[in-house]
Amino acid sequence: MAGSLGDLGGLLRQAKKMQKEVAEMQNKLADKIYEGKAGGGAVVVTITGAYEFKNITINPEVVDADDVEMLEDLVAVAVKDVLQQITVDSADSMKGVTGGMGLPGMPGMPGM
Repeated sequence: MAGSLGDLGGLLRQAKKMQKEVAEMQNKLADKIYEGKAGGGAVVVTITGAYEFKNITINPEVVDADDVEMLEDLVAVAVKDVLQQITVDSADSMKGVTGGMGLPGMPGMPGM
């Protein structure tokens, strides 16, 4: 019985350490800037790792009043690109902290 209590204490210390590392990783990712691009860079969307929108840049050459749908598609592709980058980076960073163990509720992790 005493051995299992010691194991529980070690497990709790490990969980607290992992919790601290996860929080540090999330703070680091939140400060990171990601760019999603479409149309060879004709549309660029900039978002932080905390999903805070920063900027959108549109090359005037792709602005055509007769083809607004193309511009909308480019913006959608650029947004999807940047969100995918954040999701992949978050999942990769989380794997480094958790040793690949999925934690429900964490960005980019199984259980989301």
